[in-house]
Order: sequence, then C-alpha cells, then structure tokens
Amino acid sequence: MQSSVPSKREQITDTTSAANKARFWNKIARKYARDPIGDIAGYEKTLERVQALLAPEHEVLEIGCGTGTTALRLAPGTRRMVATDVSAEMVAIACEKLATQPVPQLTFRVADADAPLTTQPCFDAVLAFNVLHLVGDLEQALSSVLHALKPGGLFISKTPCLNDMNPLVPRLALPLMRALGKAPHVLCFSSVQLENALALHGLEIVSLEWHGSKGKDVRPFIVARKPAEH
Repeated sequence: MQSSVPSKREQITDTTSAANKARFWNKIARKYARDPIGDIAGYEKTLERVQALLAPEHEVLEIGCGTGTTALRLAPGTRRMVATDVSAEMVAIACEKLATQPVPQLTFRVADADAPLTTQPCFDAVLAFNVLHLVGDLEQALSSVLHALKPGGLFISKTPCLNDMNPLVPRLALPLMRALGKAPHVLCFSSVQLENALALHGLEIVSLEWHGSKGKDVRPFIVARKPAEH
C-alpha cells in the first residue's frame, strides 16, 4: 500500500453549493433509481465486507446514501442506522422503498456531506460509498466524518478516483459532460491522494481493497479507524 504523506495538507475542493448539488441529483433521481448496478459482483463483495465489519450493537451513519438500496441491505445488522443524502428527491425515493420493506433500525434524512454531521461523536461507523468525489471540499467532509465517529470507530468508504482513470476522462470527457449538464461537479484525485487525505485527518487505514470484477478498478474500498485516544 502506498501511504506517503505530504508535508502539508493538499486542498481538494470544488465551489459547488449544497443547493446546486441537490438541484442536479433531484433532477435525475428517478432515472438514477431505475438504472441497474453496473458491477453487481463487485457491489455484493463490498456489501459482504461491510456486513462483516458491522455489529448488532453499532450505531451507523451513511453519507451520500442515494436512493437507499445499500442502507436497506445493511441496516438490519445494526442497532440504528441513519442514512443521509443532499438530494431531497433521492431521500424521498429511499423512504418509499423503506415503506414497502420496513427496517425498524433505519432512518433517512436530507443532509449535505460537506456540513457538520453531528454535534458530538456518536457513531461506531460512518459509511461513504461513491460520494467522496462528489463533495465540495474533501477536507471539510473528512473533518465532519472524524467528528461524527466515536473513538475507535470505523470510516468505511468506496470511492471512484478519477485521476487513476485514463487522463482523457477527467481532463476532457468530464468537463464536456459538465458543460452539457450530464454530470455533476466532481473532485479529481488519485487513490494515493485519498489515502493521504485520510491519514492527514488522523485516520489509520487498516484495509485497502479492490472489489471491482470488470477490468481495472478505480474505486478503492478503504477501512480506516479513528484513534481510540483522538
């Protein structure tokens, strides 16, 4: 695992506001909900790993929960799970799913991952799947995660790292899609930059895995622990 830490914090930010993020995702929420999972084998492997890390006594927070598919799968193995998303329409769809398949431990809420998540550390685990590249300020989002975690708690993430893709994707294809309104604002960083950002926030990386089953995987699955004395 590459884990060199730069001598100063590297800001990975985007000026997109919560309102702009919500506007984009509200617009495409229903289509997003209908789209099939692209790599079902990789998705199931991730779910299996996360289920093994959670316990019935755990209080869990998910940021960027989308339409709630993952939360509905994971919540039964926890004491309580709060799943949040910046898009009210995404959360509405998630609540519709919850109404048809009730999970007493699960609650959906509208919340921005860039904003403070809690007033005090109260979660045993924070989950972030396919969302860290969509926040406005990676450092702020990670600071909020750290504050929400109890000492010794786990931050579990799976993140597309666009700088690990073909250079034409972040430099040409993505700006074009943004200009056409077909893509949101996205933070471009590598898996090494993401590891460094986690380390700079005092999170100890205990596992780095790749769950993709279709060619090169640019979405590292990372389990990081908040120090017990933090």
